[in-house]
Order: sequence, then C-alpha cells, then structure tokens
Amino acid sequence: MEHVGYHQGFIHASAHTKNYNHKINTQKTDTLFVKDASEKFHVYKADWTPEKIDIYVDDKKFFTYENREKTYGAWPFDQPYFIILNLAVGGFWGGKEGIDDSIFPQKYYIDYVRVYQNK
Repeated sequence: MEHVGYHQGFIHASAHTKNYNHKINTQKTDTLFVKDASEKFHVYKADWTPEKIDIYVDDKKFFTYENREKTYGAWPFDQPYFIILNLAVGGFWGGKEGIDDSIFPQKYYIDYVRVYQNK
C-alpha cells in the first residue's frame, strides 16, 4: 500500500510481480480515497492466502490480487517475505511533483503491526 504526499487521501494497493508491474504498464492496482489519511490513524490490512491477497483500509476491502496463473512470474507470493514500513521522500513517483521543503521535519507514527498465521 502506498500514499503519495502530493495526492492526499488516495491510498493505492498494487501487486508488484515480474509479469505485472508499472515498468511494463501491466500493474494490478486499485485506489481508495481516505479523506483523513494523513491526520488520523487507520487500520491497513493485507489478508494473504495461497489463493489471493485482499487489501483493506478500516475493514473496507478495495483490492484483490488472485493467484490465477499459478506461475512464479505472476505469483511470487509463496516465498518468505519481510514486512517493510517505509517513509520515502522523492523518487520517481513521490517526487514527480517536487518536494515542498517547508513540510520538514516530519514524524512517521506507527501504532502497531500484527501478523497472524492460519494453522
């Protein structure tokens, strides 16, 4: 999930794979508008099973990526992964409209991270 500063309130969910990505314009993605995304805490959730990944904000599902092709190029999500929480400034997408230096310094608050595994 991503939130780009110059596009306030729009939360993006995307599956990044060899077959589906922005570099070859085949990305699988969707967007949800969350009016106060930068002002209040919200619950972001990825429900990841061998069949699909569902993405939610505050219990509202807005993106599903299904394991339809059963190939590594389309579904590399049966390998071990790490959780990365990243506050990026600039870059190809986030820096596209420039960076307003007057917003610094900033703070990045994470209330909690939970991981559950079905048995």
